[in-house]
Amino acid sequence: MKTLRNLPIFTFLFLFILMPMCAESLPPPSPAGGNYLVLDGVNDHAILDFETFGFLIPKDIDEWTFEAWIYPTNLPDENILPIILSQQVKMYVWTRGQHGDFILTGAVHLDRAVAHATVAFWMVNKVPPNQWHHVALQGEGRQRTLIINDFVRISRGGTTLTDDLSHAEHPPDFTIGGFGEKIRSGMHGNHFWGHFSGYIDEVRISKVARYNIAKGGLKPPERRTKFKNDAKTVALWHFDEPMGTREFSDTSGNAYHLVGKNGAEIDGGFAAVEAEGKLATIWGRLKR
Repeated sequence: MKTLRNLPIFTFLFLFILMPMCAESLPPPSPAGGNYLVLDGVNDHAILDFETFGFLIPKDIDEWTFEAWIYPTNLPDENILPIILSQQVKMYVWTRGQHGDFILTGAVHLDRAVAHATVAFWMVNKVPPNQWHHVALQGEGRQRTLIINDFVRISRGGTTLTDDLSHAEHPPDFTIGGFGEKIRSGMHGNHFWGHFSGYIDEVRISKVARYNIAKGGLKPPERRTKFKNDAKTVALWHFDEPMGTREFSDTSGNAYHLVGKNGAEIDGGFAAVEAEGKLATIWGRLKR
């Protein structure tokens, strides 16, 4: 009987120690609810084969937006440039900031008067690790804009994306998370294009400039709200497939279905909710 009377105290102490440990090991909840793409930063990535799908933004369209929610985790080696997404537009993180932050960069291959020329530009801002950030790169008329949460940086110049990547230093496939191999970067000296470590959710590509930039500020989309499809949506991946899935559906209706390579798979918010529920259930049973 003494043992039974002491059981609730023991289980309380056990769960008091266990629950913080479990919380640290659980993935963070998705900013849009549901699950998300998990990338280990070694060589896993998601891909659209160029020979099958070609370019996502057609030639002569001068309004476009590439955006995602990202959650960077492990800092890369200083000579590695981890890819968030890449094809006509690249977004990647690189050199550590003064306080251990990542630096986000956007680059665009533009159509210019010079035959077969590709022009890249880049803009940077700090992206602290281990938290969600909404990032977007858009073009409209002669303005290109990088958006990180509510921070905006604007660059002037043509915005029509090229349909010729013959001079690019990376494969023409559309990828999320990297290329499956390290590729030397001519833009950044002895640096290499590498793989993103962390979580990516709600990737949307549009043939319109989604965000109205007013006076240098922007309020990011409300958390827990999924991006929506409309006539200007080219591709939209929610990454809400069941955990462990390695094929990721495009919900736009255009059938740009991504394939996970080298272990890229779904995990995320449902796991955290389920685990918390299980702990609560176990505690309730032990109290009875």
